[in-house]
Amino acid sequence: MAGNPPKRRLSRSNTRSRRSQWKAKAPALVKTVENGKVTYSRPHQAKVVTDSQGTELFLEYKGRKVADV
Repeated sequence: MAGNPPKRRLSRSNTRSRRSQWKAKAPALVKTVENGKVTYSRPHQAKVVTDSQGTELFLEYKGRKVADV
């Protein structure tokens, strides 16, 4: 949703100082150990459960099945 157009020109200094606040953040990762394997996953996000061949079975969150893939 775009706001109203500016009433006056924004100075170069103000434009650059505003743009300097746009920063990319590295995603927060949680380290877990499953079956002797270290994996990193994003917190509060369902993960895909696969079988031994790598076929995706379902989505799991906090140890519970939440959706089919």
